[in-house]
Amino acid sequence: MFNIGDKIVYPMHGAGIIENIEEKEILGEIKKYFIMRMPIGEMKVMVPVDNVIDVGVREIIDKVEMEEVITVLKGNRSNMPQNWNRRFRANMDRIKSGDIFEIAAVVRNLMLLDIEKGLSTGERKMLSDAKQMLVSEMVLACDMDVDEVESLIEESVNYTEDEDEEKKE
Repeated sequence: MFNIGDKIVYPMHGAGIIENIEEKEILGEIKKYFIMRMPIGEMKVMVPVDNVIDVGVREIIDKVEMEEVITVLKGNRSNMPQNWNRRFRANMDRIKSGDIFEIAAVVRNLMLLDIEKGLSTGERKMLSDAKQMLVSEMVLACDMDVDEVESLIEESVNYTEDEDEEKKE
């Protein structure tokens, strides 16, 4: 189980730090909740302690996994359905998994698709939400601020192997 001070990921919301564990009465029922502070916008989220396993709450990634996320962001766009509706559903399933590597792949794919041919309003919102989830976890995993992480994501997605060649010379 998690304790105050732990850095956790709440799927579909992002990562945060448990600031407190409180009992609250909601709809006539008293339950325990983790009070989680999010690094973006100083938002607080109440996570029902009873549901952490069911909803997929997990610890944040470590620095080694952080490097793997950067590798995913630098990768090529994966094959996605041409039909935007199918693509939207497939991406939503990947985001709902709570797996940071899946979320990174969605962010990479949508950013590259946006450059190539633009995104629908729904996909643009999905990209924004997925990027926020990714940023919130990366901020906590590598002790960087939001702007630094957003720049790192942009640079990684727009990275080309030519840059590697230039550094070697």
